[in-house]
Amino acid sequence: MEYKISELVAQTDVPKSTILYYIREGLLPQAKKLKSNVHRYNEEHIELIKYIKYMKQEMGSSNEQIKTALQHKNQSLSSSFSMLAPLMQTLSDIPRGAKHYTKKEFIEHYGFDVTLLDKLLEDGILMPIGGDDYTEKEASIIRLIEKFQEVGIECRIVKEYVHHAKALSELERQIQGQLCGVRSDENFSTLWKIMLDTLFNAKKYIFSRYTHKVLFKALKDEMVKND
Repeated sequence: MEYKISELVAQTDVPKSTILYYIREGLLPQAKKLKSNVHRYNEEHIELIKYIKYMKQEMGSSNEQIKTALQHKNQSLSSSFSMLAPLMQTLSDIPRGAKHYTKKEFIEHYGFDVTLLDKLLEDGILMPIGGDDYTEKEASIIRLIEKFQEVGIECRIVKEYVHHAKALSELERQIQGQLCGVRSDENFSTLWKIMLDTLFNAKKYIFSRYTHKVLFKALKDEMVKND
C-alpha cells in the first residue's frame, strides 16, 4: 500500500518537516517519485518512522546511533552490537555528561577504601562499564555498602540482588533470541518495543508491586499486632 506524506504524518504523528529531515539524514529510504513534487511512501516508511520516534523519545538515541542500527537491521539482533548500542547505553544507566574516572582517579577523588572496592568488584556488586571506567553510580553503591557496615548489618540483600540479576539477565538474553527468531522488516519496530518495554517497564512494575505488596502486608500485620 502506498501513502501520501500527509497520511504518513497522520499515522505516525510525526511532522512532515521531520519526516523529510529523516530522509535527508539517511534514516529513511527515499520516497517513490511519481512526478515533480509528488511522492509516495510505503509500510516500511511507517514502521521505520515509528521505530525512530520510539528510539529518540524513549532511549534518547542520536541520529548516528539509529542510522547504524538501521544499516544492520537485516542481521540477527544478537550478533550485531551496533543494533544494541542504544539499548546498552540505557542499561548502563550513566547520565550524559557524567564524569568518568580510572580506578586510581576514582579512589583518589572519593577516598574509598581500596580493599572494600576490590571486594565489591570480586562479589560482582560493582560492575564499572568498560572495566576501568568509574562514575558517581559506582560511588553511590560503595556509599550504600559503607552505611550497611556503619550500622553493623551485612548487605545480604545486595548480594541476593547480584545472584538473581545474573539469572534474570540470562532469561532476558533468551527472550532477545526468541525475538530474533521471528524478526522481519514488517515487525522490526514492534520487536524493539517488546524488548524495551519488557526491560524498562514490565520488570520495574512487577518488582516494585511485589515489594509494595509485601511491605503493605507487613505494615498491616504490625498494626494488628499493636492494636
